[in-house]
Amino acid sequence: MAEAGKAVTLRGELSGLFKSALSTAFPAAEEAPIIASCNNPQFGDYQCNNAMGLFGKLKGKEGAPKNPREVATAIVSSLPDNSTIDNTSLAGPGFINCTVSSAYLAGRINALMTQGVASLAPPLRYKRVVVDFSSPNVAKEMHVGHLRSTIIGDTIANTLEFCGAVVVRLNHIGDWGTQFGMLIEHMAELRPGGLAESRDEDVADLQTLYRAAKKRFDDEEEFKVRAREAVTRLQSGDEECIAAWQRICDASRREFQAIYSRLGVTLQERGESFYNPMLKDVVEELREKGVAEVSEGATCVFVEGCEVPLIVQKSDGGYGYASTDMAAIKQRVQQEKADWVIYVTDIGQAPHFDMVFAAARKAGWLPEKGSAQPPRVSHVGFGLVLGEDGKKFKTRSGDVVRLVELLDEAKQRCRDSVAARREESGDPIDEAELEAAACAMGYGAVKYADLKNSRLTNYKFSFDAMLELKGNTAVYLLYAHARIAGIVRKAGKDVDALVAGGEAFKLEHPRERELAMAIVQFPEALEDMLEELTPNRLTDYLYTLSETFSNFYTECKVLGGEAEDSRLILVEATARVMRQCFKLLGITPLYRI
Repeated sequence: MAEAGKAVTLRGELSGLFKSALSTAFPAAEEAPIIASCNNPQFGDYQCNNAMGLFGKLKGKEGAPKNPREVATAIVSSLPDNSTIDNTSLAGPGFINCTVSSAYLAGRINALMTQGVASLAPPLRYKRVVVDFSSPNVAKEMHVGHLRSTIIGDTIANTLEFCGAVVVRLNHIGDWGTQFGMLIEHMAELRPGGLAESRDEDVADLQTLYRAAKKRFDDEEEFKVRAREAVTRLQSGDEECIAAWQRICDASRREFQAIYSRLGVTLQERGESFYNPMLKDVVEELREKGVAEVSEGATCVFVEGCEVPLIVQKSDGGYGYASTDMAAIKQRVQQEKADWVIYVTDIGQAPHFDMVFAAARKAGWLPEKGSAQPPRVSHVGFGLVLGEDGKKFKTRSGDVVRLVELLDEAKQRCRDSVAARREESGDPIDEAELEAAACAMGYGAVKYADLKNSRLTNYKFSFDAMLELKGNTAVYLLYAHARIAGIVRKAGKDVDALVAGGEAFKLEHPRERELAMAIVQFPEALEDMLEELTPNRLTDYLYTLSETFSNFYTECKVLGGEAEDSRLILVEATARVMRQCFKLLGITPLYRI
């Protein structure tokens, strides 16, 4: 994932050192270094695990080492001079444990403080990335199912931007299709003068409009015929139909934006309708290249290993989702010049995107599968949001949970909790401060509860669990950050001035060193997250960092101690990395609660 030749992570530096050692000790082997964190810090910080595998490759050859430990010894003897590794030791049959120099860790912390957290961002091989996420349907309210795509996509986009990529955040909304025929026809029949008399109030309650139109479409055969005729008029560019369609889209857009504003998510709308003018040419190109063929009247792309073809044009001449997705992938690669395109949808759509990607490869728009050459495509699938009963998350009446109601309740619960704590402690309650804390904690809790789970699994939505003050929750982490910020505030010192003044930064206590190591490993969490496109890598790191700080603060006196200035630098470095993690996760940090 990282750009070749630019190691920003500690793991990357160690990998470079061991690569050099392997090349020196066993030049014919062409062995890539295998570097991992030590499971038990008692033995060291990192481990090189090449010896046993390399011994197997060399066994039986002239001059081959007698055992894996001999391989390990040769590797260690060939390590170049460096200031990163303090010492090495061998364990078991040939594991090479290495302890990182405290001076190296102190230098990395100093660089973080002087150059900013951005200096820790690992560089990317990909410079321009399209992330397709959220993607609600026009005329339908956003529900809890849209939550996962929106916040997973936002976190991935934030992290890519932090690592230097130009990210195009696309909202592929469902703003075209047969459902608009029934909506437009129903609107036309609401007033005596038809669509010519249509008003904004006709779309004021889109849910009522959609339900009424859907009921008529299902129950009235004559209405169904008129609705299909309305679709034809819309697709032919009828001015009244286009105006009604635009009115529906505008009303939906306002509702979507209200949600995005609350979540702090930025998106560029590019709905299905954007690709309409491209569909005919895309299908013709697929036919001319022999990628698509006519089968039972429909134009299809047959993908090896798939029983059902990808239908890019229906037998009646119409176009569907597959047509739009093929046009979209071509436009994103050829016009947007993206060298990585990421789709964030539910995991049930994985087979569809596998077929779209395969068809795009057959068309020559993408390199062969497994190629390291851009453009790269990835489908980021995710599981369902379940209720506490383990079933699909719904209201008591069986309806899908509206996202706006879910956010309202999370915010209100946090508001009540903070107000009660303030009242109990006798602290004055500032309404603006209370509102800001309720939003940060409520929305942050909802996001974090989702992101901390593996995206591939279903997870149970529980307000009680996500608002816990202990454990791996956003509320706990926000309180932890506020406490850390309070330590620096109470010290009354300018930590940047301490760093600029050349304050001797020392890592003498084991807990100091452990915390410094956790801070320095932040870029590795980013690398792992982007390699797997799994935000829980980042939440795991943030929680571990917070717990490591807690252990440090319990055993190492900061305020009033002999090492106060040195330890304040470590405290502030922790806070800055935590704040960057919050930013990537789309959570607003709190300095006082």
